[in-house]
Amino acid sequence: MTAQTRVTVIGLGPMGQQIVRTYLAAGVAVTVWNRTPEKADGLGADRAGSIGEAVAAAELIVLSLTHYDAMDAVLATVDLTGKVVVNLSSDSPQRTRQGAAFVRARGGEFLAGGVMAQPEELSGPDAYIFYSGPAEVFDKHRDLLRPLATMEYLGVDDGLAQVYYQATLALFLPLLLGYEHALAIIDRSGSAIDRFVPYAQRSMGSLGELYAAWAQMAGDGGLDDPSYLRMMAAGARHVVATSAAVGVDTALAEAVSAHWERAENAPSSTYRLMRG
Repeated sequence: MTAQTRVTVIGLGPMGQQIVRTYLAAGVAVTVWNRTPEKADGLGADRAGSIGEAVAAAELIVLSLTHYDAMDAVLATVDLTGKVVVNLSSDSPQRTRQGAAFVRARGGEFLAGGVMAQPEELSGPDAYIFYSGPAEVFDKHRDLLRPLATMEYLGVDDGLAQVYYQATLALFLPLLLGYEHALAIIDRSGSAIDRFVPYAQRSMGSLGELYAAWAQMAGDGGLDDPSYLRMMAAGARHVVATSAAVGVDTALAEAVSAHWERAENAPSSTYRLMRG
């Protein structure tokens, strides 16, 4: 079997393990390496005895690590000539660009990726991966990237995949915390979480339209309707009061309330979140 029909996967956390399983299910041979070798147990992939052996096994090297510093540490002594490193780890766009230079200085090609899926969702209908880097490198290797998820190629800037990935996380992580906060209010108030869930789902039904409208407003310079800002600030204060009354930690609610109070009190010409 040639290096073109095999991939190497480095990093066997939950996502790395699922990447291996997905490739194997698609009929792609996989060589793996991990600092803790036991994580390869039961995967059915070929286990490399060293990082050098792992890199030598395939042209395409897929990384799933905690951050880009881990890539530097793992590949520091390896010749990457003729190899393509696809780093699916999370980090800042600037750190990603530095990582791309690190790989190229060692003779390799580089693509950055941002995986928009939980491990168990990989290769499913809703999973997709942001990619960025040289178009010719992406085009050459798209067939070996396709089994993982829908591919969203964004452009040649190495950091662009992480710009989109981190922006999506900036949306998702507070949303998830907000939902947890809402569930805590329901629970501490003596109501059943299961009863609340359909109402939470209903409230999310028009988010797609809301995102589009809010983006249009942001592009026009931001929100500056005083009556709307007063309403949002008042609502945020009521969430703080409700949370405190039932014993739910108010740190998140207070942060949100502080933002809307600043918006309410700032002159319309200075309240622009997008512009700092």
